[in-house]
Amino acid sequence: MEKITLFWFRRDLRLEDNVGLYYAFSQERNVLPLFIFDTEILNKLEDKCDARVGFIHAQLQRLNQELAAFGSTLLVKLGSPLSVYERLMKEYDIQCVYTNRDYEPYARERDKAVGELLKSRQIPFYDFKDQVIFEQNEILTDSGQHYKVYTPYSRNWKAKLQSTKLTPLHLDANRKGFYQTKPFAIPSLMDIGFEPSPIQIPPIEINKPLIRQYDKTRNYPATAGTTRLGIHLRFGTISIRKLVSEATSLNETYLNELIWREFYMMILYHNPEVVTQSFKKAYDAIPWRNNEAEFTAWCNGKTGYPIVDAGMRELNATGYMHNRVRMITASFLTKHLLIDWRWGEAYFAKKLLDFELASNNGGWQWAAGTGTDAQPYFRIFNPSSQQEKFDKDGAYIKKWVPEWGSESYPKPIVDHKFARARALETYKGAL
Repeated sequence: MEKITLFWFRRDLRLEDNVGLYYAFSQERNVLPLFIFDTEILNKLEDKCDARVGFIHAQLQRLNQELAAFGSTLLVKLGSPLSVYERLMKEYDIQCVYTNRDYEPYARERDKAVGELLKSRQIPFYDFKDQVIFEQNEILTDSGQHYKVYTPYSRNWKAKLQSTKLTPLHLDANRKGFYQTKPFAIPSLMDIGFEPSPIQIPPIEINKPLIRQYDKTRNYPATAGTTRLGIHLRFGTISIRKLVSEATSLNETYLNELIWREFYMMILYHNPEVVTQSFKKAYDAIPWRNNEAEFTAWCNGKTGYPIVDAGMRELNATGYMHNRVRMITASFLTKHLLIDWRWGEAYFAKKLLDFELASNNGGWQWAAGTGTDAQPYFRIFNPSSQQEKFDKDGAYIKKWVPEWGSESYPKPIVDHKFARARALETYKGAL
């Protein structure tokens, strides 16, 4: 059997500035890049036209082409990671495995199990920090605790950044670090049980003029004022170090959004129970109404509140929703309809191209008032005043709700004044 080193791609689908790949390529020989279509994840996806799976598939084809320039290839497998590694250990003499760390509960359990399997065969398993600037215990309070409030976390984060070099890591084109072989065939989408999606993926482009204006344009959904790089950050087709390097010189408000991403990742890392529970434990006592007909109306963008409906229809059609509108729709579901934030979070998880567990969970718990550093429960967005403030001429609403203003547009599902009073009473009673 041939002696190889495996580099395991997951949320880092790029060759450029990929920390784990750089060290594998620099320190080992015969590095064979591996990607596993994880059936533990794929089997839970209801939509077999899921655009995210198609996106990953396209990125693997691109990676394979880029690796061919190094005389190498990408090995793509389908199955549970443990079963894939069991098979690979019979096919190759694996010297060690390199990868980049992930902070989600499932990923940590997966890596622990794979690490233990490899250890039982005396195969070292090396992991690296790649998808964040600062991880785990790098940003802590003076008492050594993880931060639960964003503002002091971000201050500490920025202070630490000033003494940190964000030097991009390049693979040495003259070094023969990769396993030299002809390109392997990549299973088709159909082979893994999926079909192409009509949803378009935003380009991987750092639009500097847009980022410079980000603080002025980001709240207006009719304006193309956000970078749409979420899916690329989610799957690592862009380096976070590259994006932070640009943001520090272009726009602090945009940098703050990237810090929020890491804040929520570390909240999830230190508190994995928030996947199913409120961060503020007392809020699990809220008696949610969970009216299924109202939830369906919300999902379909038929609540009678134009900005809520526009957001939901944009999400259903494109896999994207503007961040300001995400807050409005989440607040409406949890406060106006008193539907459990977990229902809304699960719906977004199914639909969002840029779905990322920590940010999605953090955003929903923020809107519901149940999360760390959340908006107080008594702060209830008025959809009409939000519409007046952020879509004054109705350009965004007209695009997604063409029947708005006609007799075919539904009446409001609930009266705002009544819903606000009901939410306050319900929250107060539970807390």
